[in-house]
Amino acid sequence: MSKPKTERRLPDDAAQAKASSLRTSARKLNLVAASIRGKNAGAALTQLTFEKRRIAQDVKKVLQSAIANAENNHSLDVDKLYVAEAWVGRSFVMKRFHARGRGKSAGIEKPFSNLTIIVRERQEGELEAKKAARRAKGFSKKETSKGAAKAVAGA
Repeated sequence: MSKPKTERRLPDDAAQAKASSLRTSARKLNLVAASIRGKNAGAALTQLTFEKRRIAQDVKKVLQSAIANAENNHSLDVDKLYVAEAWVGRSFVMKRFHARGRGKSAGIEKPFSNLTIIVRERQEGELEAKKAARRAKGFSKKETSKGAAKAVAGA
């Protein structure tokens, strides 16, 4: 008797990839992850290729893995994929010491992080519907919420 198979947590149009114990702090990793959230998979790969931060290459590997999972395991169209979610969590912290003068020492913490990326297939007309909803709220392409607030306050 074996235990029953667990249900798939993601919908049918999504795939994920995880990386654990990436050698950087969660705060620094989240800056890179935030820069690709919501973007098309191809655009996100291009951005990560030219990113200056060292950890961007590891994020790129995880994104490529998520895209490969979507294509091979779930038969999704690669051209329609976008980064639906990218979140970061803290992992363990290596503690080291740094010898100081007069017989003293100081602590050094070397943090590690976890990264999860979920790519999803964009449905027909989903992007246009999202843009139409933003226009209905009163935002144009170049206006941001702060710009709209200033315009309302000035009027």
